[in-house]
Amino acid sequence: MPFQRYLLGLGFLSPALLVLAGLFLMPVALTGIIAFTNMSISTGVSGGAHVITGNLLTGLRDDGVEPAALDRLAETVFEVTPEALARARAAGVDPAFVADIEERLVGRRFTDGRAFERELKGLPHRPRAIRDLKVAADLFGASILNTRFADAAAARQAVVGVLPDAPEATVDRIVAASYTGWQWTTGNFARLLSSPDTLRLIVNTVFYVAATLSFTVFVGLFLAIGTFYLPPATAGVFSVLWLLPRLTPVVLYAVMWKWFTWEGGFVYTAAEALGLPAFNYMKGSVPTAWTIVILVNGFIGASFSMILFSSALKAIPIQQLWASEVDGASRWQQVRYIVLPQLRWPILFVVSYQTLSLLSSYQEIWLTTNGGPGRTTSVWALESFNTALNNYTGDLQYGLGAAMAVMLVVVGVTLSVIYLRLFRFDDLVGRPKIEF
Repeated sequence: MPFQRYLLGLGFLSPALLVLAGLFLMPVALTGIIAFTNMSISTGVSGGAHVITGNLLTGLRDDGVEPAALDRLAETVFEVTPEALARARAAGVDPAFVADIEERLVGRRFTDGRAFERELKGLPHRPRAIRDLKVAADLFGASILNTRFADAAAARQAVVGVLPDAPEATVDRIVAASYTGWQWTTGNFARLLSSPDTLRLIVNTVFYVAATLSFTVFVGLFLAIGTFYLPPATAGVFSVLWLLPRLTPVVLYAVMWKWFTWEGGFVYTAAEALGLPAFNYMKGSVPTAWTIVILVNGFIGASFSMILFSSALKAIPIQQLWASEVDGASRWQQVRYIVLPQLRWPILFVVSYQTLSLLSSYQEIWLTTNGGPGRTTSVWALESFNTALNNYTGDLQYGLGAAMAVMLVVVGVTLSVIYLRLFRFDDLVGRPKIEF
């Protein structure tokens, strides 16, 4: 019977478990997997081929591969083979001229295009036009450059054919570098740890989260406690007004802030009328850009905090407040000794939730300053988004962006554990100390 109940309960939970696995666990797992690859827009998300390009040779030259070997790879070789002769016939070259080539030059190989053309000029049925002669010569040319090889074995065979005396290590480097698909690597994390931009992003993110979180918690507390002591009707109207940042669609909310702070906006017009500096406050300077970013996100978070704190305040027994008033307690003493101690758990939740939310949020910054001016207001989450999905150059680096996201998850989980220890979460879920 217990086992049957277990199966029945599992059956009822199965839809929720499937949704959890499909919408949460699978994306997290895929992000973790992609973080250990060099997957990008150039590699694609599936397997690739081997292609030796001019840019690849330049990179190998910079990495110390012997220049003479790379120059030979870039050369075009002219060889008279049955395949090349068939290609010439199919292209409509004079059959008599093709027959001359087959009779006198078959099996010969030329590394210099001019030398091959000189040989062709000496044939009886050569074309009279130089252009036709060059077109015919090109049909016998073959180069390893920009040739697509299906696998490493074919690429290796082609490289060895051009560089028969090259060391095996050199051939291995060329073949490995020519692979266009993604590969497993830990280079993304090494790159993040060594990049000079990493420290700037960390400082920006810490400042953004700390400043916005402080605004969210303290303003939310102030609003909740302030409306708690107001008459119910007035408190209701005031609360609804403060919910507007939370209820307004984020795109419309960002447009409103742009109208408020850009050239010709409300702040700009007011500053100009008062003789104060008037400019685009959202992108015109670093201090004003950070102020806008913090306020945009802070008002949304304060609305959320106010809802939770207001609900928690209503759960406080009113008799405690009455008793404190009989004892002569002031409003501040009520807040300090009665209200705040009983808001400990709601504050824990708001701090934890808002920290994780701010760590992963970027849409408000993206829609307002877009990390500007320059990249001074860019945070870790926004940089991860731009790296993987929104790069202006089109060089989307999925693996590097995923690695940044994984590091953000690790930081979020670590902070959650710290918060739970700091606020003694075990007391909240433990057995009550007073039994009724």
